[in-house]
Amino acid sequence: MARSKVAISLEAGTLRQLDQLVRRAVFPNRSQAIQIAIEEKLERLERNRLARECAKLDPAFEKALAEEGLSEDLSQWPAY
Repeated sequence: MARSKVAISLEAGTLRQLDQLVRRAVFPNRSQAIQIAIEEKLERLERNRLARECAKLDPAFEKALAEEGLSEDLSQWPAY
């Protein structure tokens, strides 16, 4: 995947913590640490969005929709 360079500003304390993680080999370098942190945050935001959307669903309606057609005679169902 293509990469692009960006410039960011960090508070001194945050940068110190980041550099400590790199020195302890938790991350190979600053860039990797920041990239991983951003990817994890984006994934978390996406999961939260999915949870919010699911909360909007009506469980009774979803159950009825899922069970639609199950009352038909099983002999009419295709063989597997």
